[in-house]
Amino acid sequence: MSTTIPTPSSTREAAPSLENSELNAWKADVVKAQGLVSGAFLQETLAMTRRLFIQLQRRPTTLVAGVIQPLIWLVLFGALFQNVPAGLFGESRNYGQFLGAGIIVFTAFGGALNAGLPVMFDREFGFLNRFLVAPLASRYSIVVASALFIAALSLVQTAAILALSAVLGAGLPSLPGLALVLFIVMTLVLGVTALSLGLTFALPGHIELIGVIFVTNLPLLFSSTALVPLEFMPRWLQVVASLNPLTYAIEPIRYLYLHPAWGLGSTVLQTPFAAVSLGACLAVLVVFCGLALGLIQPLLRRRIA
Repeated sequence: MSTTIPTPSSTREAAPSLENSELNAWKADVVKAQGLVSGAFLQETLAMTRRLFIQLQRRPTTLVAGVIQPLIWLVLFGALFQNVPAGLFGESRNYGQFLGAGIIVFTAFGGALNAGLPVMFDREFGFLNRFLVAPLASRYSIVVASALFIAALSLVQTAAILALSAVLGAGLPSLPGLALVLFIVMTLVLGVTALSLGLTFALPGHIELIGVIFVTNLPLLFSSTALVPLEFMPRWLQVVASLNPLTYAIEPIRYLYLHPAWGLGSTVLQTPFAAVSLGACLAVLVVFCGLALGLIQPLLRRRIA
């Protein structure tokens, strides 16, 4: 009695296909009838966002550390430069008031840069494959859920930094100013989150993603106006800081702290190239966010669509 052992090629040919014509037709009907922002899409997005919050609830130290770290920076750096001469850091009353905007932006940037790590771990442990073969109305709900989760954490961190800054004597922007601060933070978070998720699907594993995060994190901080004014820097670093998107988020927030009567035409930054208004800074952030979202679209279509 002879036994036929299947070859690897015949095994591959006999493997069942993951393509499901009925499923694809149903998904096409949902998108065609209601668009991406359909009831099914919203339900999926909320369910996946809730999953991330459940993970956070089981590991609350992530949130606690994310809130405490920027507060420690604010207290220690503010105390370190407490006795500098008045007026050394522009119109700020003290270094803590000058530093607050930089801490807000850098904290939001750091959280958004780490946004791809949960998705990367899902990908490595096989959970992402389960999502990709599930009957979802749109797989973009995976990306949107991550963006919503990071945005919520950034709001909590920003609120904590604003509160401590006020306690330390930095004051608070006006109500319209606070609304604009949140808009600036959310625009930056959305753009950086998009780039982080793009790296998640482009890089082979979490080691490479963590490496990119470490390489880009501190250099972008020190090449911005988070810690010192632009005029303190050497000429070449002034040029680099003027091209850094973080600078165009930090300077408007700093201006809103110091000027209750602000306008979109108010000059908030003097770069080596030209004077930059508040409206121009907002435009730079919106363009940066749009470019980041546009750059990851082809990659997302290949990997999850």
